[in-house]
Amino acid sequence: MQTPRTKIADALRLDPPQAGLRVKGWLRTNRVSKQVVFLELNDGSCFANIQAVCGEELANLEEIRHFTTGSAVEIVGELIASPAKGQRVELRATEVKLIGRADPSYPLQKKRASFEYLRSVAHLRVRTNTFGAVFRTRSTLAQAVHRFFQERGFYYVHTPIITAADCEGAGEMFNVTTFDVGAPARGDNGKIDWHQDFFSRPTYLTVSGQLNGETFALGLSDIYTFGPTFRAENSNTPRHVAEFWMIEPEMAWYDLDDDATLAEEFVKHLLRTALSECSEDLAFFNDRIDPGLVARLEHVVNSGFERMRYAEAVERLQASGQSFEFPVFFGANLQAEHERYLTETIVGRPVFVLDYPKEIKAFYMRRNDDGRTVAAMDLLVPKIGELIGGSQREERLDVLEETIKEAGLDAETYSWYLDTRRFGTAPHAGFGLGFERLLMYVTGMENIRDVIPFPRTPRNCDF
Repeated sequence: MQTPRTKIADALRLDPPQAGLRVKGWLRTNRVSKQVVFLELNDGSCFANIQAVCGEELANLEEIRHFTTGSAVEIVGELIASPAKGQRVELRATEVKLIGRADPSYPLQKKRASFEYLRSVAHLRVRTNTFGAVFRTRSTLAQAVHRFFQERGFYYVHTPIITAADCEGAGEMFNVTTFDVGAPARGDNGKIDWHQDFFSRPTYLTVSGQLNGETFALGLSDIYTFGPTFRAENSNTPRHVAEFWMIEPEMAWYDLDDDATLAEEFVKHLLRTALSECSEDLAFFNDRIDPGLVARLEHVVNSGFERMRYAEAVERLQASGQSFEFPVFFGANLQAEHERYLTETIVGRPVFVLDYPKEIKAFYMRRNDDGRTVAAMDLLVPKIGELIGGSQREERLDVLEETIKEAGLDAETYSWYLDTRRFGTAPHAGFGLGFERLLMYVTGMENIRDVIPFPRTPRNCDF
């Protein structure tokens, strides 16, 4: 009976000698000398490769000499202590088999390629050091999200991807239709007759699961969603993609301060997880991508997050004497330059900015008693600015009806949402964290396209 495969991550942890070890992976390098061939194999289970030493006792050594980079290979051998510098163990091969040969045109040869180029081969880039590390970290943190909420008694809710309601009221949504877009059904008035479409009304890809999540919080108390969301923004910045993943908890009986407390605990939990469970990959990011990354993450984990009212934040930015590209005044949307200056220069650690002007926030946020602000919060962190946005939700039926009207939204579309205020309304709050934004912060990667497997951006939907 054939011995089972051992993952390279597990093999590298074993103490030599270990006979009959079987590993499988993709060839990173093939170094040929007169009598010996050195193969470096990686299977994605860890950052490190395992080196296999292939000697003249192998009947197919001549074939091995011509193995191409990227080929899938199976190796059986004895794990021994390595005399080479920089590695503890290596594999003395007793059997080497080519599973899948890589054509010589394989685009990931042993030379440095730009991240921009690697996006053009996104179906292969996970085999590189950088992207293997990125996506191992992504997987670990996705599991940490669920663990955080499950340990606190939250219920995981799957909110719909297709919706008729615009959560943000911004109108930047993708239409979902079965119509022939060149010849949609039209009524006698010449306008599109949505009643003949699949859902009998205009529908869209969701920009947020929040509104649906609120309905479950007002029945299960503590819930969270974690799924894909979509924005039809014609934006080509390093911070925007059309499809991304959002984590959105909703909690009954919470006010804004409770909301911020949970958000701080959540962020620190995720950073602690990355530091403890992704240490090898983070060491690579710290060395090659973003020097100082690990120290910055540790600083955030060990710091108390500041809480500051929006009005105070504006005053302190104005008093700083700093020349900003975008002017700062009460009622202005804080830009990334303002957010970073607050966290990096004025405070020196993460900051919750609370109580924003109502004119620049969404209709569902609770109106404060001052008549000009809402109970909203943004968590700002050094280097990237906003990481989390949240609010206490407006639980008063009459006020919510008025804010929907002021936003120019169709009250009938939100009738089901208003029912939650009509039938047993209760205070509640929640927040949203863009998973890719978090991953940029944890890995030091500067472009959101490099922390999601297959980025969707304007005029780009490959793979």
